[in-house]
Amino acid sequence: MPHLRTLCVYFLVALSPVMTNTMTEDLDVLVFLPQNNSYLFSYERVAPAIRYAQKRLKADGGQYSGFNFNIQFENSDCLYDAFFTLADRSCGQKPDLILGPVCEYEAAAVVRLASHWNIPVISAGALATGFANKNKEYSHLTRIAPPYVKMAETFTAMFEHFSWRSALLVFEDDREQRNCYFTLEGVYHLMSNYNIESYVLTDDKPLDTDELLRSISDMEVVIMCMGAEKIREIMLAAHKRQMTTGKCIFFNVELFNASSYGNGSWKRGDEYDNDARQAYAALNTVTLLRTVKPEFENFSIEMKMPFEKVGLHDCNDCENVNMFVEGFHDALLLYTIALHEAMKNGYSKKNGTEITSRMWNRTFEGIAGQVSIDANGDRNGDFSLMTMINVEAGTYEVVANYFGVNGTFQLLPAFNTEHFTLKGGDKDHPEKTDKSDTPCKCGLGVSALTGVIVGAVLGAVILVAFYFFRKNYRITIERRTHGEECDSGKHRQLREDSIRSNFSAA
Repeated sequence: MPHLRTLCVYFLVALSPVMTNTMTEDLDVLVFLPQNNSYLFSYERVAPAIRYAQKRLKADGGQYSGFNFNIQFENSDCLYDAFFTLADRSCGQKPDLILGPVCEYEAAAVVRLASHWNIPVISAGALATGFANKNKEYSHLTRIAPPYVKMAETFTAMFEHFSWRSALLVFEDDREQRNCYFTLEGVYHLMSNYNIESYVLTDDKPLDTDELLRSISDMEVVIMCMGAEKIREIMLAAHKRQMTTGKCIFFNVELFNASSYGNGSWKRGDEYDNDARQAYAALNTVTLLRTVKPEFENFSIEMKMPFEKVGLHDCNDCENVNMFVEGFHDALLLYTIALHEAMKNGYSKKNGTEITSRMWNRTFEGIAGQVSIDANGDRNGDFSLMTMINVEAGTYEVVANYFGVNGTFQLLPAFNTEHFTLKGGDKDHPEKTDKSDTPCKCGLGVSALTGVIVGAVLGAVILVAFYFFRKNYRITIERRTHGEECDSGKHRQLREDSIRSNFSAA
């Protein structure tokens, strides 16, 4: 019998690491997604992915199954809604994790307050270069999607490989979300050693192909970011003037795997299809590298099911899995890994600084493949270069990949060096000017921090206003303990009026 007891003790000791490896914790997650389905990261598109991740973590029966996620979705209007919702949490329990927002200006204010409150924030957005400054105000932000400057590394690798020296950045600036502005801003600043100019399209300055083509004539490379229809119009005009015969190398940036951006699609079923097909033979597309594995295929099928059930008619491409859908799924997984590790080392779920640090400088397996977060909390990007291989059929194929982790530019068998060789002799290159003294025609000469200056001013004003009203209206925990309720609606209106006036002044 004593031997039996000893054996049982050894057995329990051997099992103890497994038994204690599963931790139990209730976790409040606040998710900011817009209800408007015109956004590629709307609630209807992204929420199923987050629930899918939650279900997988719970069903595994493994070390993460003890985490009970209480997920609350809130509307994000890419302006003020997300911040006001978060500020109102001062009257109640603050979340343990924030997912989103995506839009730059809205994210700036939310991340500042969350960092002050020691709450981890993971977003598949906030991709502008300014968010790379994690020293203080963005200290708790982890970007689960590759920021724009990571994409710019792809162009740097190609410029070095082909010895190109000049480029014209052509983009559409909507002055609201400004996705293309921030996308090419990364290129502009990372490639400051090259002769980089820019051409901007706005509501006040519509597309003038004659003027644009005159600007292109002095450049070796054209990098475009805009809607698919405008890209087609530019390529048709360039083809008509015989500028697609190797005199200039054309690129299009399409990061979000969605048809709302120029995605190499030339066919419209109109009288210009044949010319467009020939013109697009000169157009190369830079996009996210796509990895395919069985798990991702199952995930894609699962994402389509909610839309088939409800039959949404106002959500184009909602069933397609884009970068944001993947990113928010992987965000919950990344947080779970970091939280589990932190708790094993004696930290609580409220230690946002410790949990955030454990999300950085980490590689893990995401839903579509390996995800690598660098030491600054930003995802390393892998990108593909696509080119029309069969001109008769008008079909595209990946000809090269760029891997951000090690900075390698990998040429695939389909890569044709001749296709990327400039023809017609060298072009004149004016002596490069110092961009710190010479403003860019379109505003890209301003740094990304300046690019989100409105967000910075907005955040500062909001925080000052928030604490001012908090003090005057005594929104404190002490007040709540006496049974008084926070009049959040009134405070919200006061803050909104203050912000609007200050934003207009800015």
